[in-house]
Amino acid sequence: MKITAIQSALRILYPARCLICGDIVESDFGLCAPCWGDMPFLDGLACDCCGAPLIGVSFDWAETCDDCLAQPRPWAKGRAALLYQGSARKLVLGLKHGDRTDVVRPAARWLLSCCEDILTEDSLFVAVPLHWRRQLKRRYNQSSLLAYEMAKLGHYGFLDGALRRVISTKPLENVTTEERTIILSGAIEVPRRMQDQLSGRSVVIVDDVMTSGATLCACTDVLLGAGCARVDVAVLARAVRNV
Repeated sequence: MKITAIQSALRILYPARCLICGDIVESDFGLCAPCWGDMPFLDGLACDCCGAPLIGVSFDWAETCDDCLAQPRPWAKGRAALLYQGSARKLVLGLKHGDRTDVVRPAARWLLSCCEDILTEDSLFVAVPLHWRRQLKRRYNQSSLLAYEMAKLGHYGFLDGALRRVISTKPLENVTTEERTIILSGAIEVPRRMQDQLSGRSVVIVDDVMTSGATLCACTDVLLGAGCARVDVAVLARAVRNV
């Protein structure tokens, strides 16, 4: 009873706030009705390989976008929860650069829901790595926080440090896909001590945003080289052109 009374008092003093606008909401880590309506969830037809939204109606077979048809991905399937624009972009940037780790729990829940059809009991979550200098500056790896929370929510495995970024690459926002591939060549590896834990496993790589997919390609290549039986990808937000 005392605990309940204390919780009630704390709720009055510190009410739950919307993650986007800060208005009072019913529960922690939630969105108010207007912000929920504005959040660009990818709940329609999407590319089975990269999660990009597609025009049309969903049928019983998997659809693939033009980019993935032109340049096939090394992973099996890809899922995304949000379109990287508007409120979703604000949410991701807050997580990435604004110490908004409160975003992790709801974001992981949304992303896990998108991945239900590609997960098995033995699925193992891993995160796209940051170079140690960047992680020291940021104090955490947002992709690792997402991967860990997804594994915890769904009772799956999580392997911390499965991937390591051994070269500190320059920011990739304003370079072409070909330039990204060159920059990332040799930048990511699987530590030798992790190879036995990855061999034969079905792995899901988690990242905050997919733009060209070059980083995820680099991660997938080294995981397959380490003996993973299958690699899928899951990203919180998908950035696309002309949307």
